[in-house]
Amino acid sequence: MLGVIVFAHGSRDPLWRAPVEAVAAQIRRADPSVPVACAYLELSEPDLPTAVVRLIAEGVTHVRVLPLFFGMGKHAREDLPALMAQLSDSHPGVHFERLVAAGEDPRLTTLLAQIALESRP
Repeated sequence: MLGVIVFAHGSRDPLWRAPVEAVAAQIRRADPSVPVACAYLELSEPDLPTAVVRLIAEGVTHVRVLPLFFGMGKHAREDLPALMAQLSDSHPGVHFERLVAAGEDPRLTTLLAQIALESRP
């Protein structure tokens, strides 16, 4: 069974989480059969390993991680792949899939350009 983790940096400010949780909520609305969790690299809970354990407890055997990073900085390029390798080692019966960083997806950059250029009353 597929599960999705929306993964972001994290912040001490609890309001910072709202857009991350909004993405998770949109995924749930799009497909209620897919378990979804949020996870954070630092400064927020839960961390990625905790979110993975929660999804596995729900029967998930394929974890897809959506990194909400705008670019391929150190976190997306180094930290996340290392975390995912550790998770693969810890959960050998689970398939882990890391999606491209959100800002690297041309659909998102196109949407942002459209938002910037659209007319507003």
